[in-house]
Amino acid sequence: MPANLTQQYHKAEEQYRRAKTPEEKIKALQEMLAVIPKHKGTEKLQADIKSRIARLKEEGKKKKQSRGFNPFGVEKQGAGQVVLAGYPNSGKSALVGALSRAKVKVADYPFSTPLPVSGMMPYEDTYIQLVDTPPVSPDNIPPGIIGTFREADALLLLVDASTGECLDQLEGLLQLLQEREVIDLSEEGEIIAPIPFLVAANKMDLPGAADNLAVLRDLRPDVEISAISSTGSGLEQLKEKLFAVLDIIRIYGKAPGRPADMTQPFILKRGSTVIDFAEMVHKDFPEKLKSALVWGSTRFDGQAVPRDYVLEDRDIVELQL
Repeated sequence: MPANLTQQYHKAEEQYRRAKTPEEKIKALQEMLAVIPKHKGTEKLQADIKSRIARLKEEGKKKKQSRGFNPFGVEKQGAGQVVLAGYPNSGKSALVGALSRAKVKVADYPFSTPLPVSGMMPYEDTYIQLVDTPPVSPDNIPPGIIGTFREADALLLLVDASTGECLDQLEGLLQLLQEREVIDLSEEGEIIAPIPFLVAANKMDLPGAADNLAVLRDLRPDVEISAISSTGSGLEQLKEKLFAVLDIIRIYGKAPGRPADMTQPFILKRGSTVIDFAEMVHKDFPEKLKSALVWGSTRFDGQAVPRDYVLEDRDIVELQL
């Protein structure tokens, strides 16, 4: 399928070629990703742009770390990093503790979490990193926390559904993150490469929470809201949605003549191709790769596919070098 790239895309691509700093390159790549036509013919190109953005960000992060310690920086681990955001006493620490068994401090008083704390949440055959953060509100933004949000792979916005102020909490979080250009709620897509997010209504087992959740969903039908309780109800569904919002796939490698290794999947962004997988396995493989055999998304098991074949979640791949 032809890419049919637009004039806006070619303009952004020219800006990328002329960019001199990593920041200018990232901005141009993000513009390319925002304006590129979204169809099967551009899936490989989209994946390549995302890979280049990720590499430039990683290089920038390493340079920042070499300049000094950032107390709000959290090194990424696992299949993806989900950072929690919420008002005081919304239950972020308790949720991270329940999902990951991280050593978080849970207290009845606000601001008990002064710095980000991370934990690993098991999900099927992989782990997702959850990051508890200090509480935020429009009139209270801890210095450095916006950078933590922007570096995340996804955000989980938590509101206390048991309080009559839950709508104010949700509106306040959405407005704050939109104004700081972390998320994008506009129809025009004004913010380049916004962070994907999920909203969770917490403490659903408390009085009044069910009615408040109905109000939230009626007044903000444009955002997906999951329901969870302090007793653990809804946590499994939340895990599934967190994996989905990361927009990633798991790929299993298979050596010729051997069973596939189903214990440690490779994690790639959705839309990645065989060549992306080969590069993740070894930096020299893309040049040597001829084709691949794929089990899963193909019409039949072990089907030979080209280098630019777009992979799906749980595919098994045998590289032909």
